[in-house]
Amino acid sequence: MGLDIGTTSVKAAPFATDGTMGAVRGAEYPLHEPHPGWAVQDPREVTDAVVRTLQAALADSPEAAGVSCSSAMHSLVGLGADDEPVTDLLTWADTRATEQAEALRADHPQLHARTGTPLHPMAPLAKLCWFRQQDPDTFRRVQRWAGIKELVLHELTGEWVMDHSVASGTGLMALDELAWDPEALELAGVRAEQLPRLVPAKELLDSPELGLPIVAGAGDGPLANLGVGAVRPGVAACSIGTSGALRLTAEHPGVDPQGRVFSYALTPGRWVVGGAINNGGVVLQWAGDALAPDLGEHPEAALLELAGEVPAGCAGLVMLPYLLSERAPHWSAVPRGAYVGLHRHHGRGHLVRAALEGVCQQLALVLASLRDAGNEVREVRATGGFARSGLWRQMLADALGMPVGFPEGHEGSAFGAALLGMEALGAVDSIDVAADLVEIGELVEPDAGAAAVYADLLPTFAGLYDALEPAFRALRGFTGG
Repeated sequence: MGLDIGTTSVKAAPFATDGTMGAVRGAEYPLHEPHPGWAVQDPREVTDAVVRTLQAALADSPEAAGVSCSSAMHSLVGLGADDEPVTDLLTWADTRATEQAEALRADHPQLHARTGTPLHPMAPLAKLCWFRQQDPDTFRRVQRWAGIKELVLHELTGEWVMDHSVASGTGLMALDELAWDPEALELAGVRAEQLPRLVPAKELLDSPELGLPIVAGAGDGPLANLGVGAVRPGVAACSIGTSGALRLTAEHPGVDPQGRVFSYALTPGRWVVGGAINNGGVVLQWAGDALAPDLGEHPEAALLELAGEVPAGCAGLVMLPYLLSERAPHWSAVPRGAYVGLHRHHGRGHLVRAALEGVCQQLALVLASLRDAGNEVREVRATGGFARSGLWRQMLADALGMPVGFPEGHEGSAFGAALLGMEALGAVDSIDVAADLVEIGELVEPDAGAAAVYADLLPTFAGLYDALEPAFRALRGFTGG
């Protein structure tokens, strides 16, 4: 049973060793934004939804041999002496620690290379610095710090453990030693005993409540690579949902010299290197709300049709799609969205297409960063809601300048978790079987003309971030961000 604990929903999906998927159970839970930049949840609301969903899925599949876990990365919750939450659950999208992250980037840049986690407000390290500085009373009350998966595992097993993969996204674990980093702990103001015990991804835990072994599992990003069969060197996984990401499985940890990519653990000898972007499908949703309120409640199809009537490059119009600030490759909460090159002849179709192109160009910057870090990328496999659009599929292949394969449907991270669990339980010899189990349903080749346009535009797109950063900083005072 692959259990995928996402940011706003959970899925539990059973898989056979040949990759066949059974009935999927799921549930949603809300994300609250009580203040600008805050993105939190009620931790008990989330854990209750996860446990109920898992119990229902296991009732549907009584033959299940075990449960293996995936979860969203970078979450943080503080617990009191009774192991009850004394803070909200802060998600990766919470940017309250922007100032703390910028101070860490300026004063301790070596931490990124040592821990693999960008010094960004998403990271629990920056969040802990925020609590220490901005809410010292709560900080003193907290006896234990954990994340969402650790809460669920404790609920099911009674143990406080954190797998190496999730830990590699905290900014608190040294990659070379797979142990808590002393300098990071000192900066955060926490002791190692206040954090869960570190365990390998294939660690087996006993669950008296379920009567089944539970595999600790990994983070949803690394497991998404496994879930689409991107487990061999040179094969990257790209996803565009609400946000987006481009990740590559590597044999060694490491980031590029400019600190533009992350490096997260999967299993011994397997690391996932790449970058996540904040703005994916949310950009199309924004375009519907802001540019096309006259097109009805669900204008996406009409917007894509308008965008399809505009040539690649939008007649000189570029959009920086930083509606929710940005992560890779700049790792800053400062930027805002911007149209550049707007002219009287540009219409609604140009505005929409430029927004979609901006998402794909941002992923092209991540691809360039991966290559600059010394990684070969010879194949890309893509998933996500964007793949329902033929226009967007083609645009991604054109912007990346290489063929993009679209796997036949699997529940991504849930399938990756299940495969990891199968290896841990001895049901398969190796997670390498993923490369053979996942079939490519469609391979989209780049259009030579459009690819050339995007390649010519990419340096301008990349340079606009640096050119506009002072304006982004000046405008922060007018947005409450």
